[in-house]
This record gives sequence, structure tokens and C-alpha cells, in this order.
Amino acid sequence: MGSSAKKKREKKKDFQKTKLKVGKVKPKADNHTETSFRAKAIVLNQQLNIDAPSTIQQFHHHVSLLSSKSDSQRRESLAFLTTYFSSLSHGTNLPLTIGALLDKACPLILDANNGVRSQLLKCLQALPGNDIQDQVPRLLPHVRAGMTHLSRDIRLSAIDFLSWIIATAPNELVTCSGGWFSTLECFTTMLAWRSTETGKWGAMKPALGDSKSMAKVITVLTEFLEAGLLDPVPKIAINVMAQSFPYWDIEHHRLPTKSDPYAYLNLFGSVQDEKTQMLEDREDRLRVYTEHFCPQIEAGVTAGRQEGGEIGRATGVLAKVLDRVTRDNPT
Repeated sequence: MGSSAKKKREKKKDFQKTKLKVGKVKPKADNHTETSFRAKAIVLNQQLNIDAPSTIQQFHHHVSLLSSKSDSQRRESLAFLTTYFSSLSHGTNLPLTIGALLDKACPLILDANNGVRSQLLKCLQALPGNDIQDQVPRLLPHVRAGMTHLSRDIRLSAIDFLSWIIATAPNELVTCSGGWFSTLECFTTMLAWRSTETGKWGAMKPALGDSKSMAKVITVLTEFLEAGLLDPVPKIAINVMAQSFPYWDIEHHRLPTKSDPYAYLNLFGSVQDEKTQMLEDREDRLRVYTEHFCPQIEAGVTAGRQEGGEIGRATGVLAKVLDRVTRDNPT
């Protein structure tokens, strides 16, 4: 009897629904320990080094990496140097001379990577302008090489570098060795404003292609001619001798501000031709411009104004500068 009742109860369990307990969770005991968490380990691949490289050591390291074969490495090194130059206070000396730094940086003007050239321009713009003025002869050959490069992107980047030099050291640019004649020759090559015969002008296909790039080059050419042919100091009708009495011609007796004030005499250098002469006087630059470049540039301006658009507007500004040059030098 008992066994049969037990069997009936076991059979009923298969068809009974389990009742779920509804309500609060049973409180945990006071001495309960949570064991469901997972420990996270902190692993240091390199322990802290008290002999970490100083900022000056990092500076020299990144300067050495400017000749790296990796594009990203050269760009990152230039970015570090840009930040370093921007953080320097006025009058602080650099760990390296400007000349030695530019010897490493100038070849990057012709770098095949656009990002490297753009970062190099930012890096040079962060340098003090007074330090750059004496280094224009070191920069200019690389800029001129970029202006006549086979790559169109490098030619346009070289124009950006030249525009920065014009804004930073205009007088040093137009007066250094080859700074006037050779640079004008590069401009006429880029714009295809070259004469085929004496007294004639021949229009070739521009080396840039689109009108926006052409207008950019013409704008920088305008800045260059303005720096070389126009007097930066306006002429004021005053009696100079009366104003500076009793210190007459005192500017001729002061200490020179340039590192090599008599370089234009070329006392110990090789014989220079017309292309590599140092033209200190505005009259000499005007003579060279009139004899060698005036017909090509004026013919190019006439053709550009007829074309209209961005080129027409840029050549219009150039024409105004040439008119000012003509008015200031009527002979």
C-alpha cells in the first residue's frame, strides 16, 4: 500500500509545474565573500627610467631623423621641431646653429611627400625671422631647384617657400648672390614667359597647368618684383640734414647688422657672372630687369589680362606694380 502511493506521487511530479518564488532575494550573510570578480594585471613593458633623454637630446635625435627613409618618421620629427621652436621664449639659443639645422632641413624642400614639405614649411615659419635673414643664400638654391622640378606638386610647394622668404627677408633675398636674376629666370620658366629670340616673345605651355596655380605663381612674382624694384620707404619731402642735425650720415658709421656686410664686393670669391651677382642697389636690379625680363613679363601680363578669371586678376595686380615701377623711374 505504501509503495503504490509513493509511485503515484512520483508520477504526479512529472506533470506538476514548479512554483517560482516571487519576492526579495535572500540576503547574503555578513561573512559572505564575493568571488565572481576577475583580477586585472598591470604589466609594464619598460620600467620607469630615471635617465630619460632630455629635451636637448631629443632635439638632436629628431634632427638626425630628418634624413630618415621613412616619410612618417621625417614628418613626425619635423612636427617635434615645430613644437620645440614654438615653445622657445624670445632670446633663447637653439641647441644647434641655424646653419647646421638648415643643412639637414633644406633638402626636404624637394621631398617627394606632400606632408613632409608642408610640415617643413610650418617648421621654418616657427623659427625667428632674424635668424633666417642671414641664411637666405643657403635656402635659395633648394627653392630654385624646386621651382624647376619635374614634379608639379614640388614646384607649387617651392612657391610657398619663396613666398615665406619674401615675407621674412625680402631685402636679403633680392640682394644675395643670384637672388635676383636666377629667381626671375625660374619665374619665367614656370609661367612659360620666355623669349625665343631677341626682341620677340614666345608663349609655351605653362609648367603648372591649371589657372589657380598660375595665379598663385603670378601673385608671388608680384611680391618678388615689389620687394626688388619698389622703395619700401615712402619719399617724404623733408630736410633730412636739418632733421638729423648734428648727426649727419650717422647710418653710414654704425655697426653693420649683417654677418657679412661686404660680401657684395666679392673680394675673395670666384669671378661672378651676371646671373650670380649680388645686386645691392635697386637701380642695378632695375637695369637687369629691363634688359633681360621686361619684354617677356609685360607680354605675359598682356596675355594674362586678356584671359580673365583668376589669372586676369593676378596679372592685373602685377600690372599695377609695374606701373608704379615706371612712375618711380621715369628714365
